[in-house]
Amino acid sequence: MENGTKRRRRELEPTVLHKVGDVISAINEAKHVDQLICALHSLAVRLFPLDSSAFSGSIDEQYRDQVLRTEVPSSDERSDWWWVFYQGTAFPTLARVLLYEVASNWLACFPISAQKHVYDVFFVEGLATEVVQTLVPCLQHNGRDSLRVNAVCSNAERLLVLCLFENDGILQMAREFGSSFQSEDFISERMKPAISRVAQLMVSIPDKAPLGAPTSLSSHFFFKQIAIQLLAGVEEKSMKLHDEAASLDKNDMDGTFLFVGETFARICRRGSVDVLVGEVIPRILAHIRSCLQSNTDLNADVFETNPGFLFWSKMMEAIKDPYAVERMSEQILHHLATEQASDTEAYWTLWMLFHQIFYHQKSVRSMFIDKFLLWKVFPLCCLRWILQFAVLECPPGANSLTKGHNTRGLIDTVQRLAAVWSKQEFVQSAPIEQQTYITAAVGISLEKMSKEELDATKEVMHSILRGVSCRLESPDHLVRRMASSVALVFSKVVDPKNPLYLDDSCSGETIDWEFGLVTPDKGIQVASSSTEKGIKEIENSTASVAGKELDSAVDGGAGNNLKDRDKKLSKFRLVDPDEIIDPAMLNDESTSGGSDDDNASDNSESSNDSSLQPYDLSDDDTDLKKNFTQLVDVVGALRKSDDADAVERALDVAENLVRASPDELRHLTGDLVRTLVQVRCSDLTIEGEEESAEEKRQKALVALLVTCPFESLDALHKLLYSPNVDVSQRILILDIMTDAAQELADTRTMKLKRQPGALISTILETQPWFLPSSIGPPGAGSWKEMSGTGSLLNLSYSYERELPPKPHQVKRGKTRRWSLRLKNMPESQTEWSQNKFPLYAAAFMLPAMQGFDKRRHGVDLLARDFIVLGKLIYMLGVCMKCASMHPEASALASPLLDMLSSRY
Repeated sequence: MENGTKRRRRELEPTVLHKVGDVISAINEAKHVDQLICALHSLAVRLFPLDSSAFSGSIDEQYRDQVLRTEVPSSDERSDWWWVFYQGTAFPTLARVLLYEVASNWLACFPISAQKHVYDVFFVEGLATEVVQTLVPCLQHNGRDSLRVNAVCSNAERLLVLCLFENDGILQMAREFGSSFQSEDFISERMKPAISRVAQLMVSIPDKAPLGAPTSLSSHFFFKQIAIQLLAGVEEKSMKLHDEAASLDKNDMDGTFLFVGETFARICRRGSVDVLVGEVIPRILAHIRSCLQSNTDLNADVFETNPGFLFWSKMMEAIKDPYAVERMSEQILHHLATEQASDTEAYWTLWMLFHQIFYHQKSVRSMFIDKFLLWKVFPLCCLRWILQFAVLECPPGANSLTKGHNTRGLIDTVQRLAAVWSKQEFVQSAPIEQQTYITAAVGISLEKMSKEELDATKEVMHSILRGVSCRLESPDHLVRRMASSVALVFSKVVDPKNPLYLDDSCSGETIDWEFGLVTPDKGIQVASSSTEKGIKEIENSTASVAGKELDSAVDGGAGNNLKDRDKKLSKFRLVDPDEIIDPAMLNDESTSGGSDDDNASDNSESSNDSSLQPYDLSDDDTDLKKNFTQLVDVVGALRKSDDADAVERALDVAENLVRASPDELRHLTGDLVRTLVQVRCSDLTIEGEEESAEEKRQKALVALLVTCPFESLDALHKLLYSPNVDVSQRILILDIMTDAAQELADTRTMKLKRQPGALISTILETQPWFLPSSIGPPGAGSWKEMSGTGSLLNLSYSYERELPPKPHQVKRGKTRRWSLRLKNMPESQTEWSQNKFPLYAAAFMLPAMQGFDKRRHGVDLLARDFIVLGKLIYMLGVCMKCASMHPEASALASPLLDMLSSRY
């Protein structure tokens, strides 16, 4: 049966190609839009179940009969035509004509019904994987005719939205790849490059979409829709495999899971992991909470027997990129903390996602046990979840962590943590947040150890004692408190009946491993809410006082009203904390209340009533938010990722401070460049204002490059190939280098004009013999004859000329022009140079070209990060253009040509 189907489709291929050729010829020869509609209908009716009467009323009668009389094939014949058309070369050939020729010349004339049934149908009802590969390149169509280019791009955008979102094309692609792996026509190893290519094209759509594209193609919305449809696809696939009694644990990964894993990895690489995790975690928490409501005693068997849970671990196993797994893991922990998940919910979330790869992949196990405990800093609740899942390896109890049967992992982890915690260099150089985090990890882990397990370790006791000793010598109270807390826990393990208290703060049963440090986000929320609450209370109380005063004025007269008002408002007098108060004055106030009331009454009668009206106190802190005036403060503010207001104010003044070129700029350039590149504007700004913050950051970086080129370039080139930055940051670095090169090329500088002097001096004077000599200081004017005021018999002549002022002489009453030109240098001896870039061209280009083809950890310009390579080549081309017509261009042309002509 299957062999007959293959043979029939193979024999049908020439017929399909011939029919496509006839349709293309009819399109090229068409004089009227109805002729083109008839030609497309003759092919569409053989591929799709069309209702010709749905659009026949929109065309002329002479073509309407032709459409209605078209022979309709059977469903089996239509299926064979569809398969041959989309699996071969017929669809790409026809699609090129439809997307370029028809879209730019004829599509505007199509009736809406005809456009839907004979034009859009080729893309909407087609093979989604082939359709995407055909549509995405049209987003960057180039041409001389702008109208044609706009028509092609806008039509491609419309079709992408129609296919991917309105018709769930992303879900359809996941289904197609899943069915391809089950078919004998495809080999899984052959399909993996196709899956990678389609995923790469799909996630690049937001970057390729031009300005003015639909909002559904924007990065946030687009990746959110991808996540929603792909999660539905993997859940549907897992249910199908379960119904077919197929195992989800087989070695050969299903095509649907491979496509989902590849797409999710690329989304993480593009910096949108928060969008992805925002769709994953709510679904998992909803499943877990439903199970907790129906079954209070959860264990692994409950989840292993439910196909709705198993696909999560299979999805994480399909993500082969270690960087993507790490970024997702970090974001999952932070998202669980934001959702205020319980210990049980967090443990089973981590178990569902990572329990398979944690035991089978060393990189994931090292990520949790080493990197997340020693390198990263998470909130305390996340630390507890990491220890429970990766170290204790068992579900938590009701109110505390639970120790599992496997104690070897706990002992090894405590040894590593204590070894790092006890080092003197760590105490002296590590940030206080890092020290607090590792101290909490050591303390919480020690709480779960027994004396026998502690005795079984070799170096833990010495490391703990060494770490406590070096911290007790610190002048910082917080560091000494860390030592006291660990010493208390350690003493309880050694001898529970004799705990060692080195600090009064450790007197309670439980230890505060946050050491009183409130998380930045919570601190801001508490402060802001308490401030608003206090302001509202003051406003309400003041308003109520004013209302009572008005009532009393009507009933009892103005005099008593003023007395009462003065007494009541005195309660709200703000006290200066630095004011020196004499106790005797307090006694005088209590004994002389009557006379003070009389004086207050007299003063209040002579004062203006409006001065006592309540006023708004909500803006009293605006004077505290002053702009930064020092670059050191700007660098410090930009590093405070938890203070969004300080980061925004620092970005506002950064460019102006840099262009002012202060003395300390040269010493702070490297730190300022690194801080500006690594700051996340999208996380710190209000929604809708991300672009303005990004623009301010980019302008500040360009100003740094123009003002201190060498120092800035040294820092940027180190970041360009660093594994600690993502694709968007590498693109930012290349963009600012491009803008800075163009600005330097357009900068005007003053230099001395080369004036050729006479090789042979002449004796002849060009001025008359009776004039004084022209020798004088530079800048002296020519001699002029003075009009005589003496007698008519005066036979002498007088001459004068203007002399430049002496260095110490100040000519008053004139406007002075200040410039960097040499003093007393006439304008005729200077000229303007239009280009400063050639001096820095080598520093811009050579380090960027060096090692571009090397594959590093997280950096691969020749494969995964090809967009960065394109940006790099564009930047180098702009630099060559800016250095053209200068000697530096010829020196840099050779290495650039070697780079471009090298075989990657």
